[in-house]
Amino acid sequence: MFDLTGQKALVIGVANDQSIAWGCAKALHRNGAEVAITYLNEKAEPHVRPLAEQIGAPIVMPLDVGSEDELDALFSEISRTWGRLDTVVHSIAYCPKEDLQGRVIDCSAKGFAIAMDISVHSFLRILKRAEPLMPHGGTCMTVSFHGAQKVVGNYNIMGPVKAALETATRYAAAELGPKMISVHALSPGPLKTRAASGIAEFDEMLNEAADRAPTHQLATIEEVGAFAAFLASPEAANVTGGIHYIDGGYSIVG
Repeated sequence: MFDLTGQKALVIGVANDQSIAWGCAKALHRNGAEVAITYLNEKAEPHVRPLAEQIGAPIVMPLDVGSEDELDALFSEISRTWGRLDTVVHSIAYCPKEDLQGRVIDCSAKGFAIAMDISVHSFLRILKRAEPLMPHGGTCMTVSFHGAQKVVGNYNIMGPVKAALETATRYAAAELGPKMISVHALSPGPLKTRAASGIAEFDEMLNEAADRAPTHQLATIEEVGAFAAFLASPEAANVTGGIHYIDGGYSIVG
């Protein structure tokens, strides 16, 4: 599809074979990139390591983005093993369930801070560490959702959080553009992932999205991965700062 031969890519957020991050990792590998994979903790490792082995990942490490030590260890290993980095995919979000499933105005200060730190600021921390490993340019991606732009039932506090992520993406793209480092947000419609399972009445959201989208199709992780592979390719080197919808047109209706 796109020639990524020789590229070194880091994918953060693989939890299982239904993860958006896994769709991206597969596509990057299929098009020639070497891919480093992280897993959240020991509990997650048995679900992630076999996937990493499928694509021959040379780096498979634990990463809780709330830990500066784990971030430093990961990027030290990337620097030692590869000496550079071409592509980063950040596909993680978190909010405590009691805050996620309540009204926006009822969200606790602690819950809001956690959601912003894990879902937004972690992307900035990763960009800061990736920057010196991209002396000749590169591509960095995160994952958003249409609830950042419009009110989506039951998406609740993650709407404002994803809005912050999209704004951070634009500012980071402006700051890193002179170094030919592009920054993007991928915005699929609702997908049945582990991360989304905490949203109340999520099955209803999926059904509504399929009904509402012009194609009447939900996006797949493979389609998201294909778009990520394009953005990582030389053909997209002059594209940056965008919120890229991969949602069958879900975001254009109503």
